[in-house]
Amino acid sequence: MAQFDVHRNTGKNREAIPFVVLVQSSRFGSYRRRMVVPLVRKSSLGTISDARFNPTFKIESIAVVLHPLEIVSVHNEQLGEFVESLAHEGNFIMDALDELLTRAWG
Repeated sequence: MAQFDVHRNTGKNREAIPFVVLVQSSRFGSYRRRMVVPLVRKSSLGTISDARFNPTFKIESIAVVLHPLEIVSVHNEQLGEFVESLAHEGNFIMDALDELLTRAWG
């Protein structure tokens, strides 16, 4: 498992959220949990008002949108099958997480 790896969502919302992307640093690879961000089907969302916060990617010909507000920690065993890596899109993912976590309000 590597940062920016995309895995199938095995949860109950897998129709609307077919994939998750691993965002945790490899520095914490020995832990039994992983931080992931859902990749939501673009077709299930309304208008995307901030492309920096919600970048769009194409996974298996499906347009999906990163949804940082739904970041979650899951047990390693809950991660579904590896699909592909978004390492080449890592800057867009980190920019979105920066938007979420920076001290923009004070």
